[in-house]
Amino acid sequence: MSAVPPKQQQQQQPQPRLTDVKTLREQARRHIEEGAVTENYGANRDKVIELLNEALASELVCVLRYRHDYYMARGIHSQAVAAEFLEHSNEELGHADEIAERIVQLGGEPDFNPNAITGKSHAEYRIGKTLQEAIKENLVAERIAIDSYREMVQFVGDSDPTTRRMLEEILATEEDHADELADLLQQDQARTRQ
Repeated sequence: MSAVPPKQQQQQQPQPRLTDVKTLREQARRHIEEGAVTENYGANRDKVIELLNEALASELVCVLRYRHDYYMARGIHSQAVAAEFLEHSNEELGHADEIAERIVQLGGEPDFNPNAITGKSHAEYRIGKTLQEAIKENLVAERIAIDSYREMVQFVGDSDPTTRRMLEEILATEEDHADELADLLQQDQARTRQ
């Protein structure tokens, strides 16, 4: 069996249909109160909003945990770790803002209810008693976020490219956070062995 050359493979894939200009204009005038969500929006909007509210809750829990750890960081090498906690907290807050904005764009309402946040969050609000335990708990939360965002990206797929891109960007930052925390943990363990 011979392999099909790449050029022929491209020709075999059907090209997406492009809507004519007249139809685009007519569609844009219908349901204008829906804002950015047009009738050709391909995802299950209610499910996407639900997932985004879970992501929002997770980000807010992480903001609070990182803030706590920033203020409680103690010890001879705590300044660098505290600075990392503060930076991560600020980035998580930025993620929360992006997610809330997207929920509104999709016609939903971001859920900032403190009573609901911990129940919707994928990450737990677990506090370490030592600096090393705080690093570990934050690393666990980042690993949860990585898997959660990866699954959300796969769920949304091509049906909502704007949400997918936002989730992919947040995922990349969460991976950076996990990598930085793993480095801090290794540095702390190396100091402990000395």
